Amino acid sequence: MTIEWVCKHHSDLGKEQLYAILKLRSEVFVVEQKCAYLDPDGQDLDGDTCHLMGWEDDQLLAYLRLLDPQSQGGDVVIGRVLTAPAGRGKGLGHEMMEQALKQAGKHWPQVPIYLSAQAHLQGYYGRYGFVVAGEEYLEDDIPHIGMRRS
Repeated sequence: MTIEWVCKHHSDLGKEQLYAILKLRSEVFVVEQKCAYLDPDGQDLDGDTCHLMGWEDDQLLAYLRLLDPQSQGGDVVIGRVLTAPAGRGKGLGHEMMEQALKQAGKHWPQVPIYLSAQAHLQGYYGRYGFVVAGEEYLEDDIPHIGMRRS
């Protein structure tokens, strides 16, 4: 499996790329995880938001977004992290986190990174230097925990 990692500022996204992102996010978060919520939350095309995409040929297999620290109170915020069903079990999540940390460091050097993790993934994100920041909470009936990497 050869994945091409592409990180684009929202102003450089093509409409086909944006459509693929929104489609995959709906497939995973709304349909698969059965969370009825409005995924396009106004932040995808805001500030200096960047979109990290993992493509195999013309299929989007992995995705996350990086929200800029100016709009997020001082931290880079990683969100909407997902791997498509067709890409699971192949280590793409690890590749994607390495790419995300590299991109965050390139765009916002020395800035802490925050993410809201599903609680069962604390160990996963801990491998990348994230530590728990705050209390566990429910989001769409799924336990989450804030995590920060300084």
